[in-house]
Amino acid sequence: MKLTVLAGGVGGARFLVGAREVLRPGFDPRNDTSVPEIGDHKITAIVNVGDDAWMHDLRLCPDLDSCMYTLGGGIDAERGWGRANETWNLKAELAAYGAKPDWFGLGDRDAATHLIRSQMLRAGYRLSAITEALCKRWNPGVHLMPVSDDRCETYAVITDPEDASQRAIHFQEWWVRHRAQVETHSFVYIGAEDASPAPGVLDAISEADVILIAPSNPVVSIAPILAIPGVRGALRTASAPVIGVSPIIGGAPLRGMADTCLRVIGSQPTAQAVAEYYGARRETGILDGWLVHPGDSAEVPGVTSRTTPILMSSTAATAAIVSEALEVAGVRP
Repeated sequence: MKLTVLAGGVGGARFLVGAREVLRPGFDPRNDTSVPEIGDHKITAIVNVGDDAWMHDLRLCPDLDSCMYTLGGGIDAERGWGRANETWNLKAELAAYGAKPDWFGLGDRDAATHLIRSQMLRAGYRLSAITEALCKRWNPGVHLMPVSDDRCETYAVITDPEDASQRAIHFQEWWVRHRAQVETHSFVYIGAEDASPAPGVLDAISEADVILIAPSNPVVSIAPILAIPGVRGALRTASAPVIGVSPIIGGAPLRGMADTCLRVIGSQPTAQAVAEYYGARRETGILDGWLVHPGDSAEVPGVTSRTTPILMSSTAATAAIVSEALEVAGVRP
């Protein structure tokens, strides 16, 4: 089976662990160095790059790194992002110099990844090739690819709390510095309209047997992927069924601030609203199927809705969600 997953954020990373458990059960990134042979199952993750940013002359790719660290066993499980056993000497030294921005902390271990990536970018390597090189260390068991090699970043249009002017700030500043606690009018995906899908992205969609939309933030994790020209069209014309998993349980996000983001765009934090946001593929949307948690509901003409526990409380629970999504798609590994 060829499984393609659109993913971003902590939720996307954890969902990929479940997908790997279904198709490559028992995979251990520390011991299993095998490469899937022809005929074996293959998982490809198309990952959001809208959160990417330059900080202290280093290129940060938070979603790609969260997926890589989580799948590779190096994530800080309590925070859900960054490296396990992190130290913060670099952050303290930058603060001592008064370096800006002072609201974003770089961990010492995490900074090494950003340093290698930045060096390779300056040497002319594409982000997709750099990601592949970084993954050789982490052995994620999933082919991680950025949706685009081009620079395309998510910005929030806000009312500045200091002078009441309206301006756009990077998503990282909106979330990390302001904690989303500023008047916000919209989100824009700067550079997306001029970007191109990274090599292999469209093939991963067109050649897939099943396409899954992870329970990631629909507005700032999945929408930036769909904003890259060609991606939405590829999903709409793919021969594979497209099954999404709701990121909302009982009116609240599984994790993060999807509820805040949905309200900014004039929607509501419900499984129904997110399904309508994506839309049915038989109309102008991207979904064929939709998984919702018990107690929630979603009825969108043209979309098969199924109720199943979608709380990713463990690897086994997440694998069960993926298995249910594959069943809705009408396939079995």
